[in-house]
Amino acid sequence: MSARVILLTGPSGSGKTSLLRAVGAQRLKLDDFYRDGDEPGMPLLDGTVSGARGASRQEAAGRVDWDDPRAWDAERAMAAITELCAQGTAQVPVYSIPDNATLGTTVLDIGTAPAFVAEGIFAAELIEPCRRAGLLADALVLRRPRIQTWWFRLRRDLAEHRKPVHVLLTRGLRLSRQEPAAIARWTSQGCQAVGRAECARRISAHIGSPAAPS
Repeated sequence: MSARVILLTGPSGSGKTSLLRAVGAQRLKLDDFYRDGDEPGMPLLDGTVSGARGASRQEAAGRVDWDDPRAWDAERAMAAITELCAQGTAQVPVYSIPDNATLGTTVLDIGTAPAFVAEGIFAAELIEPCRRAGLLADALVLRRPRIQTWWFRLRRDLAEHRKPVHVLLTRGLRLSRQEPAAIARWTSQGCQAVGRAECARRISAHIGSPAAPS
């Protein structure tokens, strides 16, 4: 087995999951590699980090900066990518965003796919490690109009009860304001910014899928 990885990032709510479902790509959810909210040293919205005792999981919803890469376990994500590329299967965590915690593990099997997608807002953090390991097939950032992203993100997060409503509204407005800077940062890290049709075309080419929705 020798697969390669397509790293896909983009603003939360930009449509990454639905696109991957449409093209039939095998998907590693990088959001499942978040650290538990009550761990010590979590980045907080006020610019500090949680102390040795951490924050409670309930407090973490409104205090932790979940858009800071330090809230996420890059080493564990890279280990899973390496294992998937080499063996086609890997044991991966199952993370609950409402609970701010890992609830268990599951086995991801990509079969004989020549490539799979590792998707999440921190995907660009893995570009250089994947490139150095010879595992990188492509690195993309999916973008669409900000108002659409804001609306779809809010609708999804409310439906899934991801966080308290006031946290979702505050975070959503902050992410919308920061979106241009975030896309600029991801492209500076090595991603190419693409619209939905181009993103689908490129992923389909790597995985050998005829599906490429407009």
